[in-house]
Amino acid sequence: MRLSLLTRWTALIATLLTVGIVIAQALSYYFPNRPGLVLAVCLLCVVPIAIITIRAQLEHMLSLFRALTGTVTSYQDGDFSFSLHWSQNDELRDLVAAHNALGDVLRQQRLALVQRELLLDTMVQNTPVAMLLVADNGPVVYANVAARQLLAEGRKLEGHQLHAILEQVAPALSEALARGGDGLFTTGGADGDEEVYHLARRSFHLNGRRHELLLLRQLTMELRRQEVQTWKKVIRVISHELNNSLAPLTSLAHSGAELVRRGQTERLPQILATIEERSRHLESFILAYARFAKLPAPQCTPQQWAPFLAQLADQIAFTVLATPPLEACAFDPAQLGQAMLNLLKNAHESGSRASAIALEVRRLQDAVRIDVHDRGPDMSDTVLANALVPFYSTKHSGTGLGLALTREIVEAHGGRIMLANREGGGLTVTLILPGNEYL
Repeated sequence: MRLSLLTRWTALIATLLTVGIVIAQALSYYFPNRPGLVLAVCLLCVVPIAIITIRAQLEHMLSLFRALTGTVTSYQDGDFSFSLHWSQNDELRDLVAAHNALGDVLRQQRLALVQRELLLDTMVQNTPVAMLLVADNGPVVYANVAARQLLAEGRKLEGHQLHAILEQVAPALSEALARGGDGLFTTGGADGDEEVYHLARRSFHLNGRRHELLLLRQLTMELRRQEVQTWKKVIRVISHELNNSLAPLTSLAHSGAELVRRGQTERLPQILATIEERSRHLESFILAYARFAKLPAPQCTPQQWAPFLAQLADQIAFTVLATPPLEACAFDPAQLGQAMLNLLKNAHESGSRASAIALEVRRLQDAVRIDVHDRGPDMSDTVLANALVPFYSTKHSGTGLGLALTREIVEAHGGRIMLANREGGGLTVTLILPGNEYL
């Protein structure tokens, strides 16, 4: 049966009062004319009983409160293994039950946290990426196995100063860290081969102190695999194009020789013209690869947009939207002109009407934006994602180098290129040149 604290204490006080009244009535019967004596004897009998009874009740409650204080202190220290028991069915039992339930929840959370920490530590320790956590003043706070093997031949790095560790490693790593930011660097391998690494660094605050996370990833094997795949693709593309050109040339040469042998020379001009056309196509194909492979660094000089666009208009048809910026801009006119010709030729080859092909140059706050618009068919997500990749082409006879060369030229100028489908159909190719190109 459940009795609340208020009920139990009310019953206790009522019982003590009843005992006092009974004793007083009994003494009044024997000492009717001595009320002071009756009161004194009642107090001497009831007060000790009340003190003993209340003390006994309070002692259990004080023990519970001391236990609660101890368990709360343990919780603050991260120890959630304690629980309490209260035999009375009252509000204190509810408090103890809530306390024990909280302990169970904290234990489960602590166990899950420990398991996650173990899992995370296992993953971090076994990842091939070298990880270093460095405090603001230089000491290494954490290093995984890959970092210890890369920088200290497996020795512990925690507690050592970063600059002291870097004195023992390859100068290329020290130079990469001194440059700041992310990037690639190359070091000499143990067998004399070069090893390529990518350095990434992130800063954050931990426990009120600035920390820096350094990630070193070896890319040599991955780059070599990508290089092999790229060469295979190049060889396939070149082989396909050479076969498409050389096979007809061989056939035409044989046909021409046979006609000469027979004395039937009236078709020779047509055969020679076809041979010349295929030869020029093959020459332009090889030149496209040569330009892509040997693209020099841009020679940026001050250029005005109006004459630059006029020179482009002499080579291919397009419409200029709005007035180009009047400010001079520093860029390589030959390279940027080649990039723009590639984009405008693609627009014409997309099936767009010539009147719908437009070029727009706009001055932004700290950059210049060049948009080439057409009304050809939209590109799928797959084509948009791969259009700038070298050797990727949706054209039957395309080399996949036009947009890739344009991207190389724009990025060499410090800019970027973007492709997006237009509302109503068509494509917009956007070039962004940085503001530091302005004079």
